[in-house]
Amino acid sequence: MSNLTHDGGPGDRYGNITLFFNPHLCTLDTCDLTLASFLYRPTLPGNAIFAGLFALLFIPQLFFGIKHKTWGYMTAMSFGLIMECVGYIARVMIHNNPFNHDMFLMYLILLTIAPAFLTAAIYLCLARIVTVYGEDCSRFKPRTYTLIFCTCDLISLVLQALGGGIASTANTQSSSDLGKNIMLAGLIFQVVSLVLFAICCGEFAFRVWSGKGSRNPTYTWLTQTGLFKGFLIGLFVSSVTIFARSIYRCAELAGGFDGDLFKNDEALYMIMEPTMIAVACICLTVFHPAVAFKGVWHEANFTFRTKKGALENGRMKMGSTDEDSSVQLPDMRNQYGDSSRY
Repeated sequence: MSNLTHDGGPGDRYGNITLFFNPHLCTLDTCDLTLASFLYRPTLPGNAIFAGLFALLFIPQLFFGIKHKTWGYMTAMSFGLIMECVGYIARVMIHNNPFNHDMFLMYLILLTIAPAFLTAAIYLCLARIVTVYGEDCSRFKPRTYTLIFCTCDLISLVLQALGGGIASTANTQSSSDLGKNIMLAGLIFQVVSLVLFAICCGEFAFRVWSGKGSRNPTYTWLTQTGLFKGFLIGLFVSSVTIFARSIYRCAELAGGFDGDLFKNDEALYMIMEPTMIAVACICLTVFHPAVAFKGVWHEANFTFRTKKGALENGRMKMGSTDEDSSVQLPDMRNQYGDSSRY
């Protein structure tokens, strides 16, 4: 407390007693950065560049999503990109006023949960990939992958959002720590989900490569195109970069809001957070699945459930073919193929 004075002398720039207990009243002229959320002022050019980049990537995502009707993928990517953009705008505002607690909370919550939407977009692609190569090559049905990993992603998102909400309204150290720990639990859950996703993808790729199960001959031409192979590489790179970022954020939050990694090391932050996410978003945009699938994105879709009545009707028709050979089974793909596009 030796730096806290009331006499208007040189020590007053560190903040008086009133400012110490009300740091939101501080300015750069009256308080030291020890009363701010960071011990540094976020770089203005770096954060502005990333805010602009994420805003720019939103445009092709919106264009391709509307043009090719990839609503699920477009929604997930759009939410992720918008949150990333606003989060870095908040960091620009923190540069101008390091004591703006509202901007700090906006940055913290949005940039923590945004990658969960990006991983949801990645998870939606796996089911289509399995369908294109052949369900016989997969240990699980395409819809199983989507259900499991999108559910895991939702749990991760809820935990991170809940933790951020608690931290934003905390007025005691214990409440702040509780919010931080819940956010950390959500990040850890996200890391575990990504690891399981990588294992499933690796196992499926091995089964395809080793010839276990019959390939789908309908889309052999697609799997041999350079664009589709580039899409697979882009999906791999984006998964790795989001995983690396999530590991970093776990380490950052584990040290607490007052930890050196969180409060004092912007250089490492700029490498492991915005750079990793930017690489992932670029890959997920340049190799957009609707383009990479060359018009068969919806054909490679699946239904979460079949309609019992239709199946029973199909069985009845199958049983009556001896009496009336002109009766044909319904085209199940055409009847249900567009019932749930993702």
